[in-house]
Amino acid sequence: MANTNPLLDDLAGLMTGAMGAARSAGEEARTAVQSRVREFIADMDLVERDEVEALRAIAISALEKVEALEARVEALEKK
Repeated sequence: MANTNPLLDDLAGLMTGAMGAARSAGEEARTAVQSRVREFIADMDLVERDEVEALRAIAISALEKVEALEARVEALEKK
């Protein structure tokens, strides 16, 4: 029958505890960094994609109207 060495058992327990602490610290650091990045992005006052698409549609519509009016003015000038 194999006897266990109490020193090795203690060392293994210590290593297990250290790994758990390191994992917890890593997760805590990750959460803190994510929080800071979210705050930074929120402070940048960025627009969402749907807002950009809406403005794009408005700009395209305005450009089409301008082109139609230019064509109309040109036709009137020819008369």
